[in-house]
Amino acid sequence: MASPSKNPSARYSRVLLKLSGEALMGERDYGLDSDVVARVAEEIREVVRAGVQVCIVIGGGNIFRGISAASTGMERATADYMGMLATTINALAMQNALEKVGVPTRVLSAIPMASICEPYIRRRAIRHMEKGRVVIFAAGTGNPFFTTDTAAALRASEMGADALLKATKVDGVYSGDPRKVKDAQRFDRLTYLDVLSKDLEVMDASAVTLARQSRIPIVVFSIFTHGGLAEVVQGRGRFTIVTGE
Repeated sequence: MASPSKNPSARYSRVLLKLSGEALMGERDYGLDSDVVARVAEEIREVVRAGVQVCIVIGGGNIFRGISAASTGMERATADYMGMLATTINALAMQNALEKVGVPTRVLSAIPMASICEPYIRRRAIRHMEKGRVVIFAAGTGNPFFTTDTAAALRASEMGADALLKATKVDGVYSGDPRKVKDAQRFDRLTYLDVLSKDLEVMDASAVTLARQSRIPIVVFSIFTHGGLAEVVQGRGRFTIVTGE
């Protein structure tokens, strides 16, 4: 695989951005907030303009959560496939928002949907990024029983990403939910083993383990901080980085 060219102002040349579906809801209880989607698209545009290659995995929890449905009696595999379709809806919405602001984008799905997007082919995805296109990976891994966190770690490994950027509603990793726990401790740096042993809510264990095996740092930051994504790519701003050291 050819290495992406290094931008001197950026710490990372190729990144995978993991967005939760809930982050795209804004203040809504369900679905998509078009203003939030548009603002995230503008954040991504600034990073692409700086010469950074970007790929994205988006969750589907704003539309359908397979685990929640399974807990009410639905067959888990069926529920997970429905969740994968929800991620595709979000991917198409983000593609539309990105192209509205002038960013060429391709959606590649792990489940073939030839009428609306391309099938996931690793070399094709890499080639799209080399041509300056944002690639959005839809339908998770294409398999039930795996979360979109795991899909993000998998695609980051396959793409040879320099970092996995986990966009959240808070500015890093805390010992507890800072919105509920007043004295929650914020961490600037953690190791993969710290996350696993302390059971911190960064990503699920399989995703963290895969990132550890691939030696891909996980950077947790707030997607609601204006310019936050561009700062993180440059190694600045407020974030928590998870590495092997």
